[in-house]
Amino acid sequence: MPRSKSKSNRQSTSLGRVRSKADLPTKICPVCQRPFTWRKKWEDCWDEVKYCSERCRRHRTASQTTD
Repeated sequence: MPRSKSKSNRQSTSLGRVRSKADLPTKICPVCQRPFTWRKKWEDCWDEVKYCSERCRRHRTASQTTD
């Protein structure tokens, strides 16, 4: 009996198309100035996401006072 092929490391969309990491939207974190990409857990609130991590969110006031 033939084995089924294992899933690829790439994400697939709801229509079955394969989506690479390079195709995901990105933003720049205002605290650390590094780019970060979309995550599945941010699917419903991507427009409200501002910081790349909880650490940057906690240190947001420090970056505002140094400007």
